[in-house]
Amino acid sequence: MKINITETVLRDGQQSLVATRMHREDFESILESVDNAGYYSVECWGGATFDACIRFLDEDPWERLRLLKSKLKKTKTQMLLRGQNLLGYRHYPDDIVRKFIRLSIENGIDIIRIFDALNDYRNIEVSVEETLLRGGHAQGCIVYTTSPIHNLNKYIELGKSLEKMGVNSICIKDMAGIMGPQEAYDLIKALKDVVRIPVHLHTHSTTGLGPITYLKAIEAGCDGIDTSISAFSGGTSLPATETMNYALKQLGYTTGLKVDLLKNINDFFRPVKAKFLESGELDPYVMGTETDALVYQIPGGMLSNLISQLKAQNGAHRLDEVLAEVPRVRKDLGYPPLVTPMSQMVGVQAATNVLLGERYKRVSTEVKSYLRGEYGKAPGAIDKQLSRKILGDEKPVTGRFADTLRPAFEITKYKLNDPFISDEDVLTYILFPQIAEKFFKIRDEKKTVRASYNVHLSKALDNEDSKGKDNSAMELARREIRLIGVDESTAALVIAIMCEQLKTSLEELHFKAIKALD
Repeated sequence: MKINITETVLRDGQQSLVATRMHREDFESILESVDNAGYYSVECWGGATFDACIRFLDEDPWERLRLLKSKLKKTKTQMLLRGQNLLGYRHYPDDIVRKFIRLSIENGIDIIRIFDALNDYRNIEVSVEETLLRGGHAQGCIVYTTSPIHNLNKYIELGKSLEKMGVNSICIKDMAGIMGPQEAYDLIKALKDVVRIPVHLHTHSTTGLGPITYLKAIEAGCDGIDTSISAFSGGTSLPATETMNYALKQLGYTTGLKVDLLKNINDFFRPVKAKFLESGELDPYVMGTETDALVYQIPGGMLSNLISQLKAQNGAHRLDEVLAEVPRVRKDLGYPPLVTPMSQMVGVQAATNVLLGERYKRVSTEVKSYLRGEYGKAPGAIDKQLSRKILGDEKPVTGRFADTLRPAFEITKYKLNDPFISDEDVLTYILFPQIAEKFFKIRDEKKTVRASYNVHLSKALDNEDSKGKDNSAMELARREIRLIGVDESTAALVIAIMCEQLKTSLEELHFKAIKALD
């Protein structure tokens, strides 16, 4: 039996450990090896990658996707989508959901893993329908959690609903790593008895259960699992790709993975990990095993972000108090699974309760929207006292909230009033308007610099070509200057101008430019 392996180092692996801070330089040159390693798919987009690209990394997420697709030619590209939330933190109108999925597939995505944080499948119907319409693989999710109201029968019914909806496969999404081996065996076996489509399992190493849980799930008939290359595995990330591959082959399963290429990939990411450790972006706390997560159920990405947020408020020493508050907030909100956006909402509210010294003294806009029913139907009963405090006599929404939203894509595009703006940019703006405005401004400034650079470079190269000189030194100088921290476009502009003004050889210019900018 073959077990399909999805590599997550480019999305969930790095999101869980370093809050999605990988630049394209951190992975671009290893993509060919990843493509040839024999993976079923590579999860490389969605989740927090879109947000992090424009907020922290100064990268266009759509350009990143096109780059990934240009390198991953043999392997399916995969993304994570939050149903009606897309990649944001609120529900969007159906026209925006459909547009986003269409452009995601056109720009290079093959598999879209679609979930709703509350397992309210009214919120994924449009996403699934559009994915199938555009020729993509729609993988519907059962978000796994434990609580007094969640049980095996409930999950089986969810699986049946997904198959009836028409998804190509099902993923059980255990984002906090709280699923034990027996729970995995029982759930996978029960699902395989009632559905005919493939069933995948996603879990994390947070509690140390991950590898054991995977093996029992596979024993029960699981078709595929998610892993992360070992340099970015373990802790709040996922079980190691190499470890699971070794164990599965020893047990008589096949994976299609090439051991020599897995080693090359891991060797590449070792110094990347070291860089994040040195900068402090990889906190040793998230690299260990935390069995307390069996109680507070915080997923890896949420924990790493929570630590970053507490540090920013000089409250890192109160992490244990916040973790203890999380399950209390979750109970008050009707036991929602802790997956984006609910994980952020519950985590932020727990931190606010602790740091302000009073529970619900301040309630986030998102939690208020949740209480109004704008995220869907809560799994359990919401605390009446809390609801009354926030909503008063206001009646929450009981229907599908997206049905109350008007189409917004064309209106937004018209308001932006830019004939050169792409549909992809319009979606970026819709998802993260304030961040997008800043990102577009910086990007446009770079384009101006680059255009100026191209003019000077063209003149400089013409001068050098007329002398029969070797132009390789120009590229060498650009690379060297980029290594010392100078923006590539600015550095190249300096080189080009110097070349034109000094009328000297590129070999001599290489050393002069570096010396001038050092």
